[in-house]
Amino acid sequence: MISAPSMTSDDDRSTIRGTDYSLSWRTGPGGLIRSPYLELADADGRRWMRLSALSSIHTTAAQDETLRIDEPTVRTESDAVIVTIRTESTAWRERLLEIRCTADTVEITLDAEGEGDITDVTLFGGDGILPTGASGTFRSGIDAQSLSVPTPTEPVAFVRPAWAAASLGVVGDADPGRLNGIFSPPPLALAFGRSAAESPVTPGEGPWLTTWLRAPVTELGFTTLRYEPVDGGALLRLAYEGHTAVSGRWRSPTVVLRATASPDEMLRSYRADLIRTGCAPEAPVDVHRWWLEPLFCGWGAQVARGGAPAPDLCRQEIYDEFLQTLDAADLDPGTIVIDDRWQAQYGTAEPDTEAWPDLRGWIERQHAAGRKVLLWWKAWDPHGLPVEECVTDAAGRAIAADPGSPAYLARLEAIVEHLLSPDGLDADGFKVDFTQRAPSGRMLRSAPDSDGVWGIAAVHRLLERIHRTATRTKEDALVVAHAVHPSFGDVAGMIRTNDVLERDTAGRPVAVVDQLRARHAVVAAVLPHHPVDTDQWPMPNRDEWLDYAKAQPQYGVPALYYLERVREDEPIGPEHLADIARTWSAYREGLR
Repeated sequence: MISAPSMTSDDDRSTIRGTDYSLSWRTGPGGLIRSPYLELADADGRRWMRLSALSSIHTTAAQDETLRIDEPTVRTESDAVIVTIRTESTAWRERLLEIRCTADTVEITLDAEGEGDITDVTLFGGDGILPTGASGTFRSGIDAQSLSVPTPTEPVAFVRPAWAAASLGVVGDADPGRLNGIFSPPPLALAFGRSAAESPVTPGEGPWLTTWLRAPVTELGFTTLRYEPVDGGALLRLAYEGHTAVSGRWRSPTVVLRATASPDEMLRSYRADLIRTGCAPEAPVDVHRWWLEPLFCGWGAQVARGGAPAPDLCRQEIYDEFLQTLDAADLDPGTIVIDDRWQAQYGTAEPDTEAWPDLRGWIERQHAAGRKVLLWWKAWDPHGLPVEECVTDAAGRAIAADPGSPAYLARLEAIVEHLLSPDGLDADGFKVDFTQRAPSGRMLRSAPDSDGVWGIAAVHRLLERIHRTATRTKEDALVVAHAVHPSFGDVAGMIRTNDVLERDTAGRPVAVVDQLRARHAVVAAVLPHHPVDTDQWPMPNRDEWLDYAKAQPQYGVPALYYLERVREDEPIGPEHLADIARTWSAYREGLR
């Protein structure tokens, strides 16, 4: 292993060599300033990428186009060679691309000086005009065959062709093209493979060129990181949406490139890199024993009952019926999750006293039976909140709670304290859902007293305040979230694998156990000390539900969602619940 890369130059080419890569470019008038590409290859000289030296930082006032590229300058440090490429920009007084080459990484950062509200930042490509007369958008050339994307999507495609797009971020739902927020946020990392994609959940053989984003979580003011391929080229786009104001100097998050043997190794290296650079917490989560108990979540049973919208079936008498079914089957969950919706209004989280006439008393009875109770929490929902504490649309209507508003944060703290305090409801924590509903749009406006926090940084702010207040109110409070990013390790006690999906890109069903295995691998790599809520919603049929339930203890905490039926024509009988009871019993033996 070398401690620093080496650099050589001849008449028309400069080359930097690290342990597992080389980066080279043509010099002189016919070189980079005319054809702005650097060749990134592996140690054997096989090219991974024609890395574009163009990039853009667009603003609400100006499209950022490159008018001229200067010859690169190179300086050497004790552990790195730094290549700086200055460009003339239509949007900034000065803009430069810095490529820092260490022994095993190539690290790319954009630096700009000027004023503007950033809309999009593109790396691996950008807009410009070349001396040849070519103009428009330029991208890096991608020589890989497959792409590993560490987030669930529909269609299911943890592994996909390198020419398929990907979106990593905190904006999504079940609408077409938006079902990619299951982890919110997911790891901001991608892996390029030499071999073609053959399975939607299992990567092929290496080697892999991996890339991830490095920045403190407070600087992740974008909603999505998008990989945008077109005809053998691609760029990365960070969507800031006009909510990041610059006056003076600004530096982008750093894109790290590194060769690894597998996508799993990428995720472990990614986590280690963020910890080493102070961008993620190192201390493991303090796991309380009761967190690991099997849990029952009422959502699946509510949906399966039918006859009314599922949220309308979140009622005290119905949950009592669920408990009777559990008791009859000798199923004793350590934790009950009261799901959507026990609240009269999502935003204020006051109990619906018509549906739950004595929620405090119900929680007290569960405590007496040795159980804990989590309350489902719908993130972002403004229902019942003053509009002055919300992100609003162009017409002034509340779209989402604003975690940049001190008034909202004070309200949030009071709500959480009341729900968990012995003087309030005395619940034991929260299942935080819908973090992928982060506000998104250039025309949205922050609350009047807001500091303007946006994107991934805003999700972190929201979860941090819930978690901090919860654990201050009740030391062993549990906050479950589906934020699968190393920088979120200190704002959740347990990570939920979230809703199961259905089919691959060819329309073939993907086994739910295979999906759980793939999701768990991601969580285990980036948040290895966190217990995992294995979820159980939705299940395609009873057989797969049973397979999933039996597999859950291998991957985390068993979570039971279904009690009476999986589908209308597939009732759950005593023999099926007995299988679950045996699985739980064996799981509990393993906890001793």
